Amino acid sequence: MIAIIGLGYVGLPLALQFARNGASVLGLDIDAAKAIAINDKQSYIHHISAQSIEEQVDAGRLRASTDFSLVKDCDSVIICVPTPLNKNREPDISYILKTGQAIAPFLTKGVLVVLESTTYPGTTDEDLRSVLEKGSGLTAGIDFHLAFSPEREDPGNPDSKVARIPKVVGGLTPACLERATALYGLAVERVVQVSSCRAAEATKLLENIFRSVNIALVNELKVVYGAMGIDIWEVIEAAKTKPFGFMPFYPGPGLGGHCIPIDPFYLTWKAREYGQTTRFIELAGEINTSMPHYVIGKLVDALNAVKKPLNGSKILLMGLAYKANVDDDRESPGYILMDMMQQAGADVSYYDPFVPVIRPSREHSHWAGTQSIEWNQETVSRFDAALIATAHSNVNYQQLVEWSSLIIDTRNAINKSLRSSKVISS
Repeated sequence: MIAIIGLGYVGLPLALQFARNGASVLGLDIDAAKAIAINDKQSYIHHISAQSIEEQVDAGRLRASTDFSLVKDCDSVIICVPTPLNKNREPDISYILKTGQAIAPFLTKGVLVVLESTTYPGTTDEDLRSVLEKGSGLTAGIDFHLAFSPEREDPGNPDSKVARIPKVVGGLTPACLERATALYGLAVERVVQVSSCRAAEATKLLENIFRSVNIALVNELKVVYGAMGIDIWEVIEAAKTKPFGFMPFYPGPGLGGHCIPIDPFYLTWKAREYGQTTRFIELAGEINTSMPHYVIGKLVDALNAVKKPLNGSKILLMGLAYKANVDDDRESPGYILMDMMQQAGADVSYYDPFVPVIRPSREHSHWAGTQSIEWNQETVSRFDAALIATAHSNVNYQQLVEWSSLIIDTRNAINKSLRSSKVISS
């Protein structure tokens, strides 16, 4: 039996993939609501259907619990828990360590433990290993196997399938690597072996740092080209026609999601231990972090042009999820934008068909319970401006143009044929 700890955007799709391929899967989470939902054959993630859960539960291949002692009956344990930054923007691996402490007393000889949570190099073979060995009395690499395999989820992409995404695996020892390779071979088509847990941890960081740096580049170019009267979106589309040496990245109002805004700073923090600086990474972070301020500036300018101040204006934020066509609002720049507008005295509402109600969170609890507005002309036309932060494909942007008096478009969501003087590209 395979235990998967953490039944969120990473753990649940992985659990379903193992189950579909015939494995017996135990899902574990401290959130009882998630365990209950799975056992009741219900989904709490938009892009995962209840039917996909029902099929595996009815087949007896998937069940969920909050009882971590059940890992004693498992031969493999995969940890998929959050790794946020703390209030000082430093890595917080407490979820990993607490999970290790919870399962350590119940580990049996020969069990495989794999960490999937994105983190800095050394977490698996130092921090997690220490907790597991102390709590179990077993020795990693001798009595039990230990490995790291970074998650690679692409929510909102209908062409992204867990089974088809190559899985990078690094083990504490060659035997650990072979055991982890065999495990993931049950679920995915290709397993890519690397020399160590640290190499696997570094691979995930490279993937997300690559995206962060390139997004920062196009965000900076958006500002520069905008000052020159050049449309960055047109330039990107033209550059995409080059069949080599170019990969398109797109600007936006800031970074969101659990990976790109956070993961680069795990390496920045760890690098200091070795006396190294990460100037490129930190500069990219500064640029991306500055984008909400740029967007608000464009909003203020657009309102001033029609003789309205931001203070007292009614503003509609279009899209609260961090990316299009998902219900994941973690680290969404939309929250930063709403906070900035509210602090400036604006009356702020939002519309997002994927986030009908704002859920409680550590960072944005003051918005918890706020509901998305109804989508109709009477409601939308009451706002002084609409600010597009996320471009969901199921939103009728033609209606938005017809109903709104002013639109700030940060995602190139408004088709050129619909654009007019009231649509400001930002």
